[in-house]
Amino acid sequence: MKASVHAPPEATVLIRRRRVRPTRWATVRHATQFVLGDRALAPATLLLLALVVLAIFGPLVWSKDSLGIDIGNTLQAPTVTHPMGTDGVGRDILARFIGGARISLLTGLVVVLAGATLGSAIGVMAGYYGRWVDAVLMRIMDAILAFPPLILAMAVTVGLGVGVTTAAIGITLTSVPFYARLLRSEVVRLRTLPFVEAASALGATQRRIILRHIVPHLSSTLLVQAASVFGYAVLSLAALGFVGLGAQVPTPEWGSMITDGMQYTLTGQWWIGVFPGLGLLVAVTATSLISDRLRDILDPRGQARG
Repeated sequence: MKASVHAPPEATVLIRRRRVRPTRWATVRHATQFVLGDRALAPATLLLLALVVLAIFGPLVWSKDSLGIDIGNTLQAPTVTHPMGTDGVGRDILARFIGGARISLLTGLVVVLAGATLGSAIGVMAGYYGRWVDAVLMRIMDAILAFPPLILAMAVTVGLGVGVTTAAIGITLTSVPFYARLLRSEVVRLRTLPFVEAASALGATQRRIILRHIVPHLSSTLLVQAASVFGYAVLSLAALGFVGLGAQVPTPEWGSMITDGMQYTLTGQWWIGVFPGLGLLVAVTATSLISDRLRDILDPRGQARG
């Protein structure tokens, strides 16, 4: 006689759990906690964020006109009324510093977005299609890289007309090869991986393979390169302004402000050129530190080597 099998008193109930996706605010909170918890990334991020906040909200707090001339208050040292002093025609240096931060950071952002868009498209097409497409596009990038970046940016600015807009165009042109060559090498590597070959074998179109299987894997490389190019763009704009090819008088811009302050260095009015120089130093150093730290964090091959 076979023994009857009885179900256990505690019946096992399988509950299908719904997959919970993190909300947008949860993602932002986790990212903020990660950044603030990193000893190398947090100080640089906070410094750059302070400049961004100053550029956006500075005019609301400090209402002095950056273009206002006051002959009676020329070359005043830093005081409570003028925390960064005044220049040779009585303009408030703090107000001009804020205006220069707005121009420099906004130009850097525009250069990053435009250069990343164009450079990424060139790099992906060259790396994926190869052959004559790769040869033609990379020869164009090599032709651009044959010139020193600052000299080429100066030539483009002079050819199109001196100003911030043409300076941004020249800097963007010189930044495109940085993205194109880097992403092209990444696409060549990704193209030979099994999951891409499997998608091609299953009949996926080239557009779907590029957009769904290759481009998402380029985000970390693109983010690191964008952080590096941002600092390069801010520094290049200041260099063009320093030689008179960027923002024109009386528009406040850090490079032209440093040039203006050089004529007063021997007479003791150090604050005219020092404060915009410090702003430039903080912006470029912070973005360089962010770029280096992001590369260490987002590159698994670098972590494996370490």
